[in-house]
Amino acid sequence: MAQNNNAEIANTAAGRVLTINRVFNAPRPLVYKAFTDPKRMLQWMGPRDYPASFAEADVRPGGKWRACLDSEASGEELWHGGIYYEVVPNERLVFTFAWDQEDGKAGRETLVTINFDDLDGKTRMQFQQSEFETVDDCDGHRMGWNSAFDRLEELLA
Repeated sequence: MAQNNNAEIANTAAGRVLTINRVFNAPRPLVYKAFTDPKRMLQWMGPRDYPASFAEADVRPGGKWRACLDSEASGEELWHGGIYYEVVPNERLVFTFAWDQEDGKAGRETLVTINFDDLDGKTRMQFQQSEFETVDDCDGHRMGWNSAFDRLEELLA
């Protein structure tokens, strides 16, 4: 298990399941809102070099979410989205995640599960995304999500 600031990161299932545990210095409702309010999502979503330029979210079971990350270097747009399966305000989100393919259709789906717990006025986030097709895909998402979570930590400070 690797350490990244206040993050615990583990790759399981032969490196194709991503688990990230982080503690944010903010109350749980504020952290949850950052994941569910598109205006807030635009402020932190995406790695530093691929910040989000578009975000929408219909946060309810069966509701859809969609976002676009833009490469600062090339201007490349990376569209992705999914469907919410479980929504427990301030406690839990479960949704699919798929990158758009060149034909505009959704690519291979992974499932994201995020739990939010109180921790002495802070919020412990338990994040899991699975199952990736390859270890490299999992590693790429590990780097991307941690860069985004670093941005979120700065926003919440």
